[in-house]
Amino acid sequence: MKFRKSGAAITIAAMLSACGGDDGGSGAGTSAGGTATGTTVNGCSLAARQEWAAQQLREWYLFPETLPANLNSGAYTTIDDYIDALTATARSQSKDRYFTHITSIREENAYYESGASAGFGLRFTLDASRTRLMIAEAFEGGPGLAAGIDRGAELVGIGTTTGNVRSIQDIVTANRQTGLEDALGPDTAGTTRVLRIAANGTTRDISVTKANFALQPVSPRYGTQIINDEGRRVGYLNLRTFINTADPQLRAAFATFKQQGVTDVVIDLRYNGGGLIDTAELFSDLLGGARQSSEVQSYTSFRPDKASRNTTRLFQPQPESIAPTRIAFIGTGGTASASELVINAAIPYFRANAALIGTNTYGKPVGQIALDRAECDDRLRVVALATQNADRQGEYYTGLAGFVKASCQAGDDLSRPLGDPQEASVRAALDFLAGRTCTPINTSGNAAARSLPASSYRLLTPTRPTAPQREVPGLF
Repeated sequence: MKFRKSGAAITIAAMLSACGGDDGGSGAGTSAGGTATGTTVNGCSLAARQEWAAQQLREWYLFPETLPANLNSGAYTTIDDYIDALTATARSQSKDRYFTHITSIREENAYYESGASAGFGLRFTLDASRTRLMIAEAFEGGPGLAAGIDRGAELVGIGTTTGNVRSIQDIVTANRQTGLEDALGPDTAGTTRVLRIAANGTTRDISVTKANFALQPVSPRYGTQIINDEGRRVGYLNLRTFINTADPQLRAAFATFKQQGVTDVVIDLRYNGGGLIDTAELFSDLLGGARQSSEVQSYTSFRPDKASRNTTRLFQPQPESIAPTRIAFIGTGGTASASELVINAAIPYFRANAALIGTNTYGKPVGQIALDRAECDDRLRVVALATQNADRQGEYYTGLAGFVKASCQAGDDLSRPLGDPQEASVRAALDFLAGRTCTPINTSGNAAARSLPASSYRLLTPTRPTAPQREVPGLF
């Protein structure tokens, strides 16, 4: 999630986002980034960029005690590796799992303002053995869906021509770490790959060329629905990402729920890696029709010497707000950041009437500020703040399953469309809303086990994701 507040030194563009259940980076965009303070470095050489980044971390980092006193920047050949080394101690404590990173101002702004992305417009998920690569979602306007590829299909081979298609197993055997992302090619318009797709009992080779497209936060196909569950009207909303264009779509969805008299809702955030805090706050407002404007939605706090920037966000009920009696939040290890902020904000007010359905979430209760160096197109995302709900609960570094008052374990049924009442997670959500029994999500064991059972799929995440991929885990 990311919020924006104006300050004397910088424009805060903070967010809590993460890549789908993996230890990849996270980032957020804003139409106007901040101006870095304390900068004495000129130029865009590697050394200058490294020195500038180190200055900003010393000034703003939420965990300054973890920064190394001395680190030889000359030992690192990229700024990314240098930043990773600076934050290694916090990462070992699970406080900053590659959340602090450098990205492109231009690329971030394009994504957060309009959902601009380049690729196949497909979301991939990979099984534990890394030999089965499935399509979890296909985005409207993307070339993948236009070519007839959709959720539930399996990608069994990749090539640059029909004559050199290699199986997924062969690709992974040759390079387990980056073989698949390398085979899929760079996310630039004009990149063409032959995808061997197995679906509906047939296998075919499809040539797909990556293109620029605008990702819609709420799918026009299944994003908003009124589900009839044994005579009960249940509102279903699937939000893919928290960007500017989500705001009118959220308002429209809740206006429909309000018109239909919906009091039970399913909020599907299973793949939502986060984004704008502004949008997350609006989302909570739309779920907060029963809240008063004096009630706390969330607290945001910086390190002690930046405490003057701490804020308290109160609820602001909107014309479209509803007053649900029960909420079922669908989540997975790909649910992070702004998604977790919305779920966490609901806990103090709904208690056992709000449940997490699916598996545990990613676990990111900290956020970044944006510090821009326009001449280099550098936006440094520095973990600089933490969030809490009205109960001052905010230490969910291992996910929200141990903090929600109710949960129901459920799988992600790729054989059915998202929003289908018979899809495993939606079915479990409807059962919770109806008061039927379920098995709680397991919170024992290590973080990886809590997030995803061994038999589950994990969203495919590049080593160095683009701005859209940080917020839409699995996107290629």
